[in-house]
Amino acid sequence: EGEALHTACVREVKEETGLNVDLSEQFFTYSDPSRDPRKHTISTVYIGWAEGDPKGSDDAADARAFTLDTLPVSELVFDHSTIVSDYVTYKRTGKRRKI
Repeated sequence: EGEALHTACVREVKEETGLNVDLSEQFFTYSDPSRDPRKHTISTVYIGWAEGDPKGSDDAADARAFTLDTLPVSELVFDHSTIVSDYVTYKRTGKRRKI
């Protein structure tokens, strides 16, 4: 609370991976009430880039970088595989998820 979303994103990436991220655009906000069985959560996803080797810290015990082809999609939680799929579709076709 009290922080712009893009500022929070940059801060969270730094806290969780140790990387400085440069955001290029806001991609989509995922808000389906069933996306997380624990409670209603909202995730605003950004596209950006960072350089370096991620190191887990804060809430992330481990942090690793993957190419889209090597990403272990079956290990992702909640609706994160949908987010990755939407991003891949966008990168390949320029089409975004419809609201």
